[in-house]
Amino acid sequence: MKKVRVFAPASIANLGCGFDVMGLALDEVGDVLEIIASEGDGLTITNTTQVPLPDDIEQNVITPVVRKFLSLIDKKAQIDVTICRKIYPGSGIGSSAASSAAAAYGMNELFGCPLSDEQVVECAMEGENLASGGYHADNAAPAVLGGIVLIRGYHPLDIIQLPVPGNFYCAVVHPHIVVNTKDARNILPPNVSLHKAVSQWGNVGGLVAGLYSGNIGLVGRSMNDVVAEPYRKQFIPGFDDLRNKLLAAKALAMNISGSGPSVFALTDRHDVAQRAGWIMKEHFDKLGISSEVYVVKVSNKGAKLCGVNI
Repeated sequence: MKKVRVFAPASIANLGCGFDVMGLALDEVGDVLEIIASEGDGLTITNTTQVPLPDDIEQNVITPVVRKFLSLIDKKAQIDVTICRKIYPGSGIGSSAASSAAAAYGMNELFGCPLSDEQVVECAMEGENLASGGYHADNAAPAVLGGIVLIRGYHPLDIIQLPVPGNFYCAVVHPHIVVNTKDARNILPPNVSLHKAVSQWGNVGGLVAGLYSGNIGLVGRSMNDVVAEPYRKQFIPGFDDLRNKLLAAKALAMNISGSGPSVFALTDRHDVAQRAGWIMKEHFDKLGISSEVYVVKVSNKGAKLCGVNI
C-alpha cells in the first residue's frame, strides 16, 4: 500500500483576454487530497470537508482523472481518495481544476512518475470536462505546473510557462453567489466579430510581452476582455461599479476570474492589493452578499506533495 498527500493551488483562468488559453496559480489557497493505492480494482472518494460535493463518484471530477491515469499506464489498482481541503465549487478560482490537478499529480507520484507534465495536465483536463463540458487547461495547467501559463494549442497540447514578475499581486473576492460554469459558457455567442477578434489578439500579445518584459503596466492594460466579459458580467452584481472603484484605487486591471463569480484585481503593490480587497468586500457587503477575499502573490508553485507515507 502506498499513500500520498497532495496540495494543488487555486487558479485564475482567462486573465481577461486569454479565454481558455491563459491562467495563473494563486499562492496559499487550494485543495488537499490523500490518495492510497493498493492491490485491487476500484475507486472510493471520501469527503471530510464541510464543502458539499456529489455523493455519486461518477459526478466527482476526481473519478475521470484517476481512470484516465490508470488507462494511460495500463494498470489496475484499488484507489481510495480522501478530500481533506476543498475550494468551494462554483467559486471561479478553479475548484474543479484544483481537485483534478491534485488527483492527477498524486496518482503520478504514487506510480513512480511515468507521465510527463503535459500528460498529467491532460489527465486533469478529464475532470474539467466533467465539470464544464469542455477539455480546457487554463485552470488545470497552472494548478499542476504553477506560475502563469499559455496554452498555445490543444491538438496536441502545447503548454508554455510564462515569467512571473516579482511584483505581481492579486486581490480576489469570492462572493457567495453561484455561477455554473456550463451556464457561463452557454451564454457566450458562437461567433466573434473580426473587430473584437483583432482587439483580443492585440491584448493577448500585449499581456505576453508585458510578462516577458516585466512591464506590469502593459500587463494591466492588456487584461481587457471583449469576448466573454460583456456577457458574463451580468452574473456579478454591480460589476461595472466595482471596476470603477478599483481602478480609482490604483488597481491596474479588474476582471472576472474564470467564469465567475469571483473577481480579481491586479496590482504591482501589496498595499494597493490590500486596499482592493477591502473595496471588494465592502462592495458585496453593501449588496447583502457575503464573500471571502484573498490577497496573494501569483505562485510559481503548482501541485506538490505535502506528506508521503510508503
